[in-house]
Amino acid sequence: MAAQQSTMDIAIPAPPPRVGEAAIPMALLELELSLDRFSGDKDDFVGFTHKVAHDIGAELLFILPASGLVDDCVTIAAVRHGQAEDKTPIILFICLAQDGTTIRVEQPSERTAGLKSFANSFVGVLERI
Repeated sequence: MAAQQSTMDIAIPAPPPRVGEAAIPMALLELELSLDRFSGDKDDFVGFTHKVAHDIGAELLFILPASGLVDDCVTIAAVRHGQAEDKTPIILFICLAQDGTTIRVEQPSERTAGLKSFANSFVGVLERI
């Protein structure tokens, strides 16, 4: 009786993402971690977002009603992060959920493209002043 032959495939790891193509931008991760301190009090949302933006070196641009732009969101805070250390600034949105006790970070999407454009224009106006 002949011995069975077995083969073993060698897995080749996928190359790491190129710079600028990271799966989770560091600014998003940093902001997500900072949001864990939220008290769950919707009346504290404005003050909390100001503090978080300051703590991570970001700029809080504005806070406005979500008006259906993001699912399960009643208020959106637009934050600009990454302007220091030769990083390209990015716009992120901090969303207060409908329940008024939880918050999360959203990256701009097709649905919020107009809001992102408005945030970039807002920055342009501030820079000219």
